[in-house]
Amino acid sequence: MTSVSNSNASIHAMPNTWLSAAPNQLAGNHMTDIKQARSVALKQVLERGLPTVKNEGWRYTSLRSLLAQNFICTPSDDVLTVNEEAHTAIETALQPALETYRVVLINGRYAPQWSYLENLPSGVQIDSLNAVLNQSPARLAAVFTQIADTAHYPFTALNIASCDDGLVILIDDGVTLERPIELLHVSTGSLNQSVTPPMMHPHHCIQLGTGAQAQLIERFVSIENAGVYCTNAVLEIALSPRAVLRHARLQLESLNAFHITGLHLQQAIGSDYSGINIGIGGAWSRTDLITRFIGEQAHCEQRGLYLVGDQQIMDYHLDIAHQVPNCSSQEQFKGILYGQGKAVFDGRILVAANAQQTDANMTNNNLLLSRNAEIDTKPQLEIYADDVKCSHGTTVGQLDPDMLFYLQSRGLTRSQARQMLSLGFAADVLTTLAPEQLHEQVINQIERRLETATF
Repeated sequence: MTSVSNSNASIHAMPNTWLSAAPNQLAGNHMTDIKQARSVALKQVLERGLPTVKNEGWRYTSLRSLLAQNFICTPSDDVLTVNEEAHTAIETALQPALETYRVVLINGRYAPQWSYLENLPSGVQIDSLNAVLNQSPARLAAVFTQIADTAHYPFTALNIASCDDGLVILIDDGVTLERPIELLHVSTGSLNQSVTPPMMHPHHCIQLGTGAQAQLIERFVSIENAGVYCTNAVLEIALSPRAVLRHARLQLESLNAFHITGLHLQQAIGSDYSGINIGIGGAWSRTDLITRFIGEQAHCEQRGLYLVGDQQIMDYHLDIAHQVPNCSSQEQFKGILYGQGKAVFDGRILVAANAQQTDANMTNNNLLLSRNAEIDTKPQLEIYADDVKCSHGTTVGQLDPDMLFYLQSRGLTRSQARQMLSLGFAADVLTTLAPEQLHEQVINQIERRLETATF
C-alpha cells in the first residue's frame, strides 16, 4: 500500500477496490444533485486519502490490519445468494423473535424474503435505500448526503461515493410508531476462502417529522463460519422539532469481521435522542458518533458498553457539538477488557460561544481483567461559553480482590465470581437496553465470552 503526504499529516492512499466498480450505475445517480454529492465525496476520499496514526483522531488505532485485507467493494446482487448453511444461520440470527417491523440486509443488500414490513401505519415509509433512490429520491432531499460530514470523516465519504443500498425510515409529523423497527445486518463474508474478501457500504437515512416518535433496533451479526469481510456503514438521522427516537445498536459479529460505522445525528428544537451502543464482536472496529444541535431545548443521550478480548481492537469516537443555547447531552460508556484486547475511547464535547445554558457531561469507565489488556481513553471538553454546566471524567480499574475472595468463599468459582462482578459493573448501562430479549441476548454473550476468556 502506497502512502502520500500533505502539509498536515501522512495519509494512506485509498485502495481503488474499496470503491464501487460501476459508480455511474449506483442508485439515484439519475438525479443531478445526488450524482454531484457522490462526486464530491469521491474527490474528497481520493485526494485526502485515509488517515494514519499521525492524525490526532487516529493516533491510537492503526489502519494497517484493515489495509492488509485487500477488500473489494461488492459489485452486484450476487451477495444475496447464500448456501444452505448460510440460510440456516440467517434464520437463527432472526432470533430473538421480536415483534417488530423488520428490514434484513444480507451483505449490505436488502433481502425482502427475510424482511417484514406488513401493515405499516399511515404516514410511515420503511424501504430499501436502493428502491427509494431509484423511484422517489426527492423524498430524501433533506437527509441523503445532507447531514453526513464527509470533510472530516473519510470512511463516510467512501460510503457516500459507493453506497447502493440500506434502510430508509421516513415518519410524518405527529406519527407515533408503536412497534419497534428492527434493522438486521447479516454478513456471510466470503464463503469461498480463495475469493477476495468483500467490503459493504450500507447507508441508512432516517427522518422523523415534527413530534414523531419511533424506536430503532439495529443488530450486526455474522453467520457461524463467516469469512473475512468489512462493513462500512453510515447513518444519517434528522430529528425535526420535538421528535423522539430510541436507538439500540448491537455489534455482535465474528472475529473475522472488520466494522466501521459513522452515525451522523442532527437535532432540531426540542428533539430527544437516546442511543445505546453495545460492542462485543469484530476483529477491528471503529464507531464514530457525531451529534449536531441546530435547535434549542434538544437532548441527546449516548450510552455504550464494549467487551474486548484477544484478537480485538475496538475504537469509539464521540463528537458532540453544542452550537445553540439550552441543549443537554449525556454520554456514558463502559468497557470490559481481557487477554490482549485493546480499546479506544475518544470523546469530545464542544460548546460554542453562543451556546449558553448548555448542560453536558461525559464519562468513560473501564475494567481491566488482565495485565495485557489496553485502554486509551480521552474524554475532552472544549468550551467557549461562560454560562454552562459541563463535566467529563474517566476511570480505569481492576476487580476488587476482596470481593472475588468473598464470592468464592460463598461457593462460587473464580470464573463465576468474575462474571458476576463484571456484569455488576456493566449493569447501569445494560438496564437501558430494551426490549428484554435483547438484554438477555447481550448478557448471555458476555457470560459465554468470559467463560472461555484467557486472563
